[in-house]
Amino acid sequence: MNTLLQLAADLASGKISSLELTQLMLKRAQDPNGQGAKVFTKLFTDQALLAAQASDTLRQAGLSRSVLEGVPISVKDLFDVKGQVTTSGSVVLKNAPPAEVDSAVVQRLRAAGAVIVGMTNMTEFAYSGLGINPHYGTPLSPWDRETGRIPGGSSSGAAVSVADGMAAAGIGSDTGGSVRIPSAFCGLTGFKPTARRVSMEGVFPLSRHLDSIGPLAPSVACCSILDAVMSGQPIQVPAVAHIKGLRLAYPIQVVRENMDETVSRAFDRVIQALNQAGALVQDIDLPELNELASINAAGGFTAAEAWADHATRLGEHAAEYDRRVATRIQRGQSLTAADLLTLMKARSSWIARVTQKLADVDALIMPTVPIVPPAIDPLIQDDQHYGKTNMLVLRNCSVINFLDGCALSLPCHASGEAPVGFMLASVGGNDQRLLSMGLAIERVIKPAG
Repeated sequence: MNTLLQLAADLASGKISSLELTQLMLKRAQDPNGQGAKVFTKLFTDQALLAAQASDTLRQAGLSRSVLEGVPISVKDLFDVKGQVTTSGSVVLKNAPPAEVDSAVVQRLRAAGAVIVGMTNMTEFAYSGLGINPHYGTPLSPWDRETGRIPGGSSSGAAVSVADGMAAAGIGSDTGGSVRIPSAFCGLTGFKPTARRVSMEGVFPLSRHLDSIGPLAPSVACCSILDAVMSGQPIQVPAVAHIKGLRLAYPIQVVRENMDETVSRAFDRVIQALNQAGALVQDIDLPELNELASINAAGGFTAAEAWADHATRLGEHAAEYDRRVATRIQRGQSLTAADLLTLMKARSSWIARVTQKLADVDALIMPTVPIVPPAIDPLIQDDQHYGKTNMLVLRNCSVINFLDGCALSLPCHASGEAPVGFMLASVGGNDQRLLSMGLAIERVIKPAG
């Protein structure tokens, strides 16, 4: 995978044109032996080629709009794209009216010169961390395709579109890990910004309290560039933080439980490398993490808000829903306004207490997901196995959404190993500092050369 900066340099030098690059990525997406049919719910072949040609013309005239000029990008099928039906990975919305305008995110990407190649597959209505979709199929993680392993969700197609070279980067949403989990399972870097950082205008929501918009890409610098574009900030990669003396806290509670040997080995290797580089990795006592299961026992914000959005639709079209998604949405039916107010109060108190505990550290670290990508077939066949695995996969990432924080997932496995994600996280509003630290840690995990 080439980084966005590498592609920008190749385009600027004339080594490749945007049209040639877009044709190459569309060819991969249309390969009958590839994953494209399950990666994209809609592929914008003609539109993308025209946009690429326009980009080449602008570049020749010296009018390149940004580092994203002429770069093919995929967007998750919950972002409105003008003239297209936003299905959110469901067949329930297949006959909905097309979007009249682009979502705010797509508008900003287009204004920066990006070529939108298509809308990517996802867990129906973004309500699972596994990425399985019974309607449009499930794209496979690039690791061990012979077995067939989950890509992670809910931004499943976004991740595989990048891993398989069908897009230079993908844009997804993250309510409990839906950018970071597929990034971890597909060997990518994923960034979940502070929720308020990127506009949700024109995005089909799951939980308005928890939803965040972020990129899945080859590097931290790529994520930084895309985050800047989507948040309306000046496009720049932050300075690399000094690794020496960086205070990184590894929670004792919850996030280490049920970790498989591959993840444990990779994570220990990264901690050792960070210590050798001069970072100060320390255990931190965060008993507040033990509270989350009881705080969200009735389904939390996601169930309550999903039920509010889907109650009528689900009542009329229940048979058309993924039954496992429908079951999770229906949990919100029993939640009252008093329950939601109690939850909001509990979250506010929890954030304040955890933030105080983190005042003396630079960032939290933890495995993005405590296991490597599991096989798809057993999950499809067994509801109990599906539910248990889904909760385990979501567990670590969802901590940061509840904190209203920001987080990076960095690939930390050695060549030939199963993909493993290393998560770096901080409190809300600390996005630029987190990206700066991520650039430094990325160099330790994957040193140049």
